[in-house]
Amino acid sequence: MSVELFVGIDVAKDHFDVHLLPTGESAVYDANPSGVASLVTYLKEKSPTLIVLEATGGYETNLAAELNAEGLTVTVVNPRQPRSYAKATGQLAKTDPIDARVLAQFAQAVRPPVRPLASEQDRAIKELVVRRRQLVDFRAKEKNRLSQASTIPITQSIQRVIDTLTREIQDLDDQLDDQIKNSPIWLEKDRLLQTVPGIGPTTSRTLLAELSELGQINREKIAALVGVAPLNRDSGTMRGRRMISGGRVGVRNGLYMATIAAIRFNPKIKLFYQRLRKAGKPAKVAIVACMRKLLVTLNAMLKKKEPYHEVFA
Repeated sequence: MSVELFVGIDVAKDHFDVHLLPTGESAVYDANPSGVASLVTYLKEKSPTLIVLEATGGYETNLAAELNAEGLTVTVVNPRQPRSYAKATGQLAKTDPIDARVLAQFAQAVRPPVRPLASEQDRAIKELVVRRRQLVDFRAKEKNRLSQASTIPITQSIQRVIDTLTREIQDLDDQLDDQIKNSPIWLEKDRLLQTVPGIGPTTSRTLLAELSELGQINREKIAALVGVAPLNRDSGTMRGRRMISGGRVGVRNGLYMATIAAIRFNPKIKLFYQRLRKAGKPAKVAIVACMRKLLVTLNAMLKKKEPYHEVFA
């Protein structure tokens, strides 16, 4: 009977630290084409049961794609998960080799689910969405500075930057339009999401780019994934206030703005919000509940592949 082999790979900008369990083997490879090729060859010879990488700002993307293309079972996890596992097992030190070992232990003990990796086009659209959000945030900060500027030279300088950022954002919007039009799957999902009052192009594309699980999992899991599922805080006889925690911040922020619009323009969400407020719920609690209701609706729409007005209005 063959022994199951689990691999943890800590991805840095210029190298990969690799650890295998239960053998305890470790290795380091350069983060360049030849290093990736050598690592892939090495792992193919080992035939591991599962390879786990952390999401590290995009450095892991190409490596995960290469491993997946060679038929190796690989999954990319949120860094909080293995870090929490390390703390729970008393491993507080943090170096690249230690992180690789922790990832291998996490793979062996937890066996995180393997999700389909994004295609090259999916990754391109996600990068455009993330870059757009970065520029929008930058522009908002410059607009705040503009309101505080007291001299003409500074005002003109800030305005030039704002104008440049606005042009860049419009260029990214045009690129996103082109990418989506060239993908029938993305185009159909985008069309369905925008049938919901309160969901515009920016929110739709944020959801599609950063929440690929939308329409693929049940309502409880999608709410937990985004971080809008209330968590119990009870112990013994003490009953704490339920709170939301974790999740994908970019998705949650976009969903929040969409919900604020939906409370005004979506009759169903508006009525739900008013009912919660009349029942004595604080505004923030009511808004989060509306966020969850809107997200669950969007999830069901994509699962059924039906527009809002035909099924959910």
